[in-house]
Amino acid sequence: MSRPDAFADALPALPSRTGSRRARLWRMLKPLRWLARRFLALMLAAVILFGWILNPPTTWTIVSEGVSTPRKWTRAADIAPVMLRSVVAAEDANFCRHWGFDMAEIRRVIARGESRGASTLTQQTAKNVYLWQGRSWPRKALETIYTPMIEAVWSKRRILEVYLNVAEFGPGVFGIHAAAAHHFGTTPDKLSARQAAALAAVLPAPKTRAAQTRSARARAIADGAATIQRDGRAACFQDG
Repeated sequence: MSRPDAFADALPALPSRTGSRRARLWRMLKPLRWLARRFLALMLAAVILFGWILNPPTTWTIVSEGVSTPRKWTRAADIAPVMLRSVVAAEDANFCRHWGFDMAEIRRVIARGESRGASTLTQQTAKNVYLWQGRSWPRKALETIYTPMIEAVWSKRRILEVYLNVAEFGPGVFGIHAAAAHHFGTTPDKLSARQAAALAAVLPAPKTRAAQTRSARARAIADGAATIQRDGRAACFQDG
């Protein structure tokens, strides 16, 4: 006499309800996965476009806020090297040592319970060029995707060049050419160490801070710019 379990073993296996639900969910998500891949491809194309082919002609922030001082794109080679060092010293001293996110600084901010951000220059460039101002989770999520793409495709020097050409240095004053003319009546290649430090000092709050060469923050930035030149933290973006 055959055993009941032997008879059961002979029956074809029926798909489990869990497996069936997973299959249906996978089919439902297929169009979303297709859209996500295309969206990421478009983001990468935009990074390649402004990294290798074109200079960003404008940004959402510039269009929405308007320009009070004429803008002119300035190549990194035509910007005083001390200006490049000053903005790194002021905004992202470990710029040459990270891949877009300064994890050590992020951990330090979290450990101290500080409310300030720990955005790198690459993150700020991603936000300024491709996104919008203000804090929101969608913007931060897109910034987090753009940042490693920029680091992978652009050189560190290109990141600084783009950043300095779209950053706001005062109400309606966008880009280093307009900043040098507006604040000091000069051109980017002729900026002194003090002037460069003063311009870098306004970046966190360009609408409220003045470019003062003798301010405590400007002096600290000038010292920081000299320090990163000595210790090699400026090596990744210095010409030659």
